[in-house]
Amino acid sequence: MQVSAQKVVHIHYTLTSEEGEVIDSSEGHGPLAYIHGHGNIIPGLENALLGKMAGDKIKVTIPPEEAYGPRDENLIQTVPIDAFHGVDEILPGMQFHTETPNGVELVTVIDVQDGYVSLDGNHPMSGLTLNFDVEVTDVRDATEEELDHGHVHGEGGHHH
Repeated sequence: MQVSAQKVVHIHYTLTSEEGEVIDSSEGHGPLAYIHGHGNIIPGLENALLGKMAGDKIKVTIPPEEAYGPRDENLIQTVPIDAFHGVDEILPGMQFHTETPNGVELVTVIDVQDGYVSLDGNHPMSGLTLNFDVEVTDVRDATEEELDHGHVHGEGGHHH
């Protein structure tokens, strides 16, 4: 069975940076399962997997535009430290969810000084070219319930 829309695809993967540093991997875990065509994984990887079958192995390099997007310097802002109610210590690298006009977004603290906190609203992997080494381990039809919920149930997917 080939990878196509509405199929549940199981993949083992290793994600590396342009410098060859491992960013993420399914090694030591079960394969990742996703529903093809539902935006569960980045577009560049989804496109590269289309038409593949169980047992296929691919290496693919994905530019930022097909991954987490280019960096946007407009998403960096400075706010008074008073905006963080009930947080004892704020350090660079900490991440917070914040309410924005576009909904809830993740921001990363990049600097703290003089009563102000600099926040970066870019995805931590925005602007990066990503290298994936992928093995397709299984392809099956998604169930009606999985399609309704938009994600895989059971092994490699969401557990309820």
